[in-house]
Amino acid sequence: MIKSMTGYGRARDNVGGRDITVEVRSVNNRYLDCTVKMPRAYIFAEDAIKADVQKAVSRGKVDVFITIDALEADETVVMVNKALAKGYCDAIRSISEELSLEMDLSARELARFPDVLSVTKAETDLEQVSGEIRAVLADALAAYNAMRAVEGEKLADDIRSRLDRIEALTAEVERRSPETVAEYRQKLLERMREVLESTTIDESRILTEAAIFADKVAVDEETVRLRSHLGQLRDMLKSDVPVGRKLDFLIQEVNRESNTIGSKCNDIEIARCVVELKAEVEKIREQVQNIE
Repeated sequence: MIKSMTGYGRARDNVGGRDITVEVRSVNNRYLDCTVKMPRAYIFAEDAIKADVQKAVSRGKVDVFITIDALEADETVVMVNKALAKGYCDAIRSISEELSLEMDLSARELARFPDVLSVTKAETDLEQVSGEIRAVLADALAAYNAMRAVEGEKLADDIRSRLDRIEALTAEVERRSPETVAEYRQKLLERMREVLESTTIDESRILTEAAIFADKVAVDEETVRLRSHLGQLRDMLKSDVPVGRKLDFLIQEVNRESNTIGSKCNDIEIARCVVELKAEVEKIREQVQNIE
């Protein structure tokens, strides 16, 4: 299925106590250019995220925005510095003995001494967190690709309608081309009669001149190649793999054949067909720039 290079997808989920939101958006670009914007604390997942995007997108300027609220996921651990607590206790006992004072020390009071207790965050499992972010990214990419597919089908339908018009114009050129040779032969005959003021004309000379003219204005090869290109374009529009670059190359070939036909013709009707044909080709070229 043809996909557009422009699209947007968003997904949000609460995984492992983390509220994760992922947005994916893209615009046209000749190659794949992926930028990930996320909190620095999770930068370790950037390479895996880019790898996932590369599997889903072949070209375009893709921006991935990730926001993470991890308040619920922050686990704290209370650590006891037993050696320090014992040191405090021994010191107080020593003071009590030397000064004959009563030793009155509870665990609660000891815990209030500097650095006896410390609070730290639990160690984060980086692989697990990376997997959680990528799971939400997968949902965002699915929505993003669904939007691109809808837009791509609209582009494909528009291109198909223009290909039909080009084919009709090609048929008109093929119909009109032999008529121009017959009209040239008749004009040549009338001019020779007028110049020679005689009805006796060398018919073989007329046939020779007409044959030379027919060879100069013949567009059979161009129209055959043109029809072949149109068939290939239609087949590509049915493809399930990215074909944007191939379409761009092939439409250049269609334009080349159109220019050749235009350079050969000296007939007003054919010239009108070529102008309209080239206009359709240019519109297709513009649409192809949006296809992945």
